[in-house]
Amino acid sequence: METVGLGRTGLQVTPIAYGTWQFGGEWGEVEERSAIESICHARELGINVFDTAQGYGFGTAERLLGRALAGEMDQVVIATKGGLRMDGDAVVRDSSPDWIRRGVEESLTALGVDRIDLYQIHWPDPRTSLAETAVVLWEMVDEGLIDHVGVSNFDAEQMRVFSAERQVEALQSPYHLFHRDIEGDTLSYAAEHDVGVLAYGPLAHGLLGGGFDENTTFPANDWRSGRPDFTGDTFRRNLEVVGELRRFAEERDATIGQLAVAWVLAHPAVQVAIVGSRRRAHLEETVGALDIGLGKEDLAQIEKIMSGAIPLRTPAPEAA
Repeated sequence: METVGLGRTGLQVTPIAYGTWQFGGEWGEVEERSAIESICHARELGINVFDTAQGYGFGTAERLLGRALAGEMDQVVIATKGGLRMDGDAVVRDSSPDWIRRGVEESLTALGVDRIDLYQIHWPDPRTSLAETAVVLWEMVDEGLIDHVGVSNFDAEQMRVFSAERQVEALQSPYHLFHRDIEGDTLSYAAEHDVGVLAYGPLAHGLLGGGFDENTTFPANDWRSGRPDFTGDTFRRNLEVVGELRRFAEERDATIGQLAVAWVLAHPAVQVAIVGSRRRAHLEETVGALDIGLGKEDLAQIEKIMSGAIPLRTPAPEAA
C-alpha cells in the first residue's frame, strides 16, 4: 500500500489506518484472540498506522495493540490519545499537565514502547487552558517520550490557541457523509498550516457499512443502543439515503463502504481514514476504496443523494 505524508509531521502513513476504539468495550464484547487477529490482518494488508487511546478501556485497547504488534513497532506508526479519566463511574475530560504526563507514561507501558509516534489530546478540556496542555506535550517531545503532537475533536479556534507557541501537527476528527461539521474553518485551518488530518468514523459508525436495516438493534453494552441516531425516524430516513448510495456505488462496481471511505479521502485536506472492522472480509473490502476515483460528477451526485439525509451527532465521552 502506498503511503502519504501526514502534514508537517514528516510521517509516511497509509491512507487507511486501523482504529481500536471497538476494543475498549463500548461496542460490545471483545474477545482478545479475535482482536489481535484483526490487528495482525490489518498489518498483513499493508496498513502501517494504528490508532488507539488511553480512554479505550483505559489501557485495554493499548495493551491489545501492543501485544499484536510486538516486534513490529519500529515498522508502524502508533497514534494514541489522552486527556480522559474515570471519576467514579463517569468519564471526564482532564488535560491538566499532571494527568497528561501520567497518561503518556501509562500509554508507553501499555503499548510496550519507549516513545509514541503521535500523541493526541482526545477532547478539549474546558477546565484546563490549552496553553498549559500544549506546554507539557512539547516538553515530552523534547524529553523524547513522544515524537509528534496532535489534537482530536478540536475546532479551528482551539487549534489556533493550542498552537500559540508551537504549531500542532495533526488533527483527528469525525468526518463522514452524515457528519461534515469540520468542512469549512477546521479543514481550512488544517490545510493552511499543514496539519495532518486523520478522519475517524468514515463509515458513520456502521451506518455506511451496508449491513443495517430497519430491524437492526444493538446490544445494551453497545454505545449505539437506544441512541436517537440509530432508532426511530432518523434511522429509517438515513437508511433510505444509504440505499440510494448503495445503488450509486454498485453502478461503479464498488460497495457502499468503499464509496464512503473514498469520499472521505477525496477531500484534499484529509490524508487518512481510520477504520476498525473486526471482520477480515470487511477490512479487505475497505482497503479496496483506495482503487476508487471519484470525479467532480461523482461528488456532485453524492451531494444530491445526501440532500435528504439527517446529520448524525458525534458521541461525547461523557455520554459514551
